[in-house]
Amino acid sequence: MYDFYKNRIKELEAHSRFRFIRNIEKKEGKYIYINGRKLLNLSSNNYLNFADDEGIVREFLNTGGDRFSFGSASARLLTGTLPVYKELEQLLCDMYKKEAALLFNSGYHANVGINSSLAGKGDVIFSDKLNHASIIDGMKLSQGKFFRYPHNDMEALERLLKRERGNFKNAVIVSESVFSMDGDIADLRKLVELKKKYNGILILDEAHAFGVFGKNGLGVNETTGVTGEVDLIVGTFGKAIGSTGAFVTGRRVLIDYLINSARSFIFSTALAPVNIAFSMWIIENKLASTYEKREKMLALGRKLGSESHIIPVIVGENDKTVELCDILFQNGYFTLPIRPPTVPAGTSRIRLSLTTDITETDMEKLCSITGLTGKETAAL
Repeated sequence: MYDFYKNRIKELEAHSRFRFIRNIEKKEGKYIYINGRKLLNLSSNNYLNFADDEGIVREFLNTGGDRFSFGSASARLLTGTLPVYKELEQLLCDMYKKEAALLFNSGYHANVGINSSLAGKGDVIFSDKLNHASIIDGMKLSQGKFFRYPHNDMEALERLLKRERGNFKNAVIVSESVFSMDGDIADLRKLVELKKKYNGILILDEAHAFGVFGKNGLGVNETTGVTGEVDLIVGTFGKAIGSTGAFVTGRRVLIDYLINSARSFIFSTALAPVNIAFSMWIIENKLASTYEKREKMLALGRKLGSESHIIPVIVGENDKTVELCDILFQNGYFTLPIRPPTVPAGTSRIRLSLTTDITETDMEKLCSITGLTGKETAAL
């Protein structure tokens, strides 16, 4: 009965693509403990080191956080809404100067719900080839047609728009800002130009940029000055903010439509009030003070040859990528092999995620092991 699944697992193992859940003993700032070893954690999205910070948690609880419960026990459209949910949504509206905002349980919930519901029959979605799996899954669940243009290729996107836009009612262009596996950045100004030229809706996923880019931590939309021209901006609380959940903010008509059509929102029990309150508290009380640290982190990423705090080390073959991770583990670094289907075949890699506590000195040995050299890595 289970032979198919057993054989599939054996096939994954034979091609160095088998995944498993690691036994992590604890996390402590920029370090992680596995099998009794203390390792520099380069596989975390805890960019500002708020998650697992006992001092931060105590301060939150001591300043009113202990008022909030650990369960909502209902979907938002039933009884799963308390004032703190609306307060966080309003805070996001004020930050982005948008008409409305909506909370989701995770970035995956947000992207699946948004992209599956905005495009119906007779509509079309144009998506960057390297967009996150949650965006791809949302498009697949939609009733619209979708096209995936070559990564960050604005000329190819415009050719697609010229050829196809007239064949559909509504058009959606969707892109990440900072791409999660490559660390490069989309051309936001060109995306805005194209969405205007071809009468479309622009969705920007700022999951890896929210809380990191911009003086106010709004993301790449802030640093490029296009915030007011992006129709829907998606962000997560589970990365830089160190909490859990996600949001989308934009035009009231679109948010109202999502409330009535996004199945991942309608049919999910809401996040616990304590999580909502913690996210809001971090944004209001801690985010602004991290600006200088964030800028230093991004500067280090650029020294290592990336456009952001995410640095891909492309190895190519699955087995060699796994082997390099093992070597780094023995030298005090925790990294993970990123293999297909997460990335295209032949581009297996180690994805290094910087946090604000990681220094140039921390990276010296890793650079010598991997041969990683960026534009200015002579300084390392």
